[in-house]
Amino acid sequence: MKKPPLLWTNVLFFALSFLAAITLVPWYGFTHGFETSTWIAFVACMFYAGLSITAGYHRLWAHKTYEAHPAVQWVFALGGAFALQNSALHWSSDHRVHHGQVDDPVKDPYAATNGFWYSHIGWMLRDYQGKNYGDYSNARDLQRNPIVMFQHRHYMKLVLLTNVGIPLLLGALFGDIIGMLLLAGVLRLVLSQHFTFFINSLAHIWGSRPYTEKNTARDNGFLALFTYGEGYHNFHHIFASDYRNGIRWYHYDPTKWMIRAFAAVGLASKLKRTPVERIEKAKAETLLLKTKVKLAKLPLAQDQLTLLQQEYDLLLKKLQTFCAAQKQLLEAKADSMREQCDTSAIAKQYKELEAAWQTQKQAWLALNARLLSNAYTKPLN
Repeated sequence: MKKPPLLWTNVLFFALSFLAAITLVPWYGFTHGFETSTWIAFVACMFYAGLSITAGYHRLWAHKTYEAHPAVQWVFALGGAFALQNSALHWSSDHRVHHGQVDDPVKDPYAATNGFWYSHIGWMLRDYQGKNYGDYSNARDLQRNPIVMFQHRHYMKLVLLTNVGIPLLLGALFGDIIGMLLLAGVLRLVLSQHFTFFINSLAHIWGSRPYTEKNTARDNGFLALFTYGEGYHNFHHIFASDYRNGIRWYHYDPTKWMIRAFAAVGLASKLKRTPVERIEKAKAETLLLKTKVKLAKLPLAQDQLTLLQQEYDLLLKKLQTFCAAQKQLLEAKADSMREQCDTSAIAKQYKELEAAWQTQKQAWLALNARLLSNAYTKPLN
């Protein structure tokens, strides 16, 4: 089959920027050296470009996981141009197609099923999709957003303004224009782009799938360090409307923390969170299916399968009871603020049901671990 034509503008841009990053940056560093202030500016610019993509393009505009004040949107619109990953409208439209057709080798714009190179950068080097760049029918909501549309109409001007203007301004401010152009300009651009591309490639290849195995997306805490929290990608693909990717307090997700900080000062609102019941049910169901697949390969495993299903059903029952009590407690607390009601009895029941669910959860995990280990071939006592 004949390959689609090369997109020479993209090929030359990625090749020349990468070449400059691996040659000019180290050359200048060895011959002139970079000031500490230049390195600090480089890190700040990395975070500005990266968070504009993750908090702006991705979680705000592509998935509408929260609402942001216009001032925040303007900051993201300029930061998105600084990141040079196309306009917010185009990026979000492509990303919505990716979620709707994930892993389809033809319909998914950057399908990981086509290999690492394709999903990382190859999809942008050839006209694989025969794209009609005027078709944003899946982003009608964004076409009604004046900030998104201003950025879309003036995208190339904003790209030049930010990618040349910001490093020049910082260089003049700190007295090292060339060093700033190389670090905060070239190196920042190349690294921030490839860190984002890792989500399309590595995050679909390397990591675990605790929430669903219906697609290639994976959770990877190490990758989250370079992608501002986007590494928890298995969770994201099943719960895309959640403003968080890392849901535990210890998950490195600066995008989540920034959105929460904006909400605390009134610059963000309507933050969407997936209910605990849905999250825990997805994890339990995925583990159930994994264990069943292994047990199905063994002779005389029907007893184990029956026990596994019974424990799963009991887990879901206790989870549902706990979540109902949680909802009741929250409603009671809201009522108590208005009417000064005593919620201690409801709170006590909630704690008891939470403990019962946690106990059953540990028993469920222990059973699966036992069945998935070498010991699962032994009779269960």
